[in-house]
Amino acid sequence: MSDAYRIELRTLDGGPTAVASSGAFSVLADRPLAGGGRGLGFNGGQLLYAAIAACLSNDLYREAASLGIELTRVGLTVDGDFPARGQPSTPISVALEVEGATMEARLAELVDLVDQIAEIPNSMRSTTPVTITSRRLVGSDSAG
Repeated sequence: MSDAYRIELRTLDGGPTAVASSGAFSVLADRPLAGGGRGLGFNGGQLLYAAIAACLSNDLYREAASLGIELTRVGLTVDGDFPARGQPSTPISVALEVEGATMEARLAELVDLVDQIAEIPNSMRSTTPVTITSRRLVGSDSAG
């Protein structure tokens, strides 16, 4: 069974602060104060790296449960950078800590498995097309 996702993003009070939502869940997106934003939420790069961390954490717990491994703690640090406007991310590095009620060798197998199957990192490891399929443009010259 496949999950489909829809994220809706709406700016607040003229932007750039925005609320991104999916169903009952939401997160603030913004630009830093120094970049003309209000500094109230993650910027796009932070959201991307947070998505990588969340995917790895979720998959670690999902696969651990399927293998009968009880995890007691997962910690992840994701590092990367966008070196210039319009440039893709530098290589992304992930440092992770996984603690569980099993032998270290089983935890290592779990991490290796998740490294192979985690969807968001796998999407980043190759080219993933992003296509604008619908447009609605409203400018000051548009009629009501």
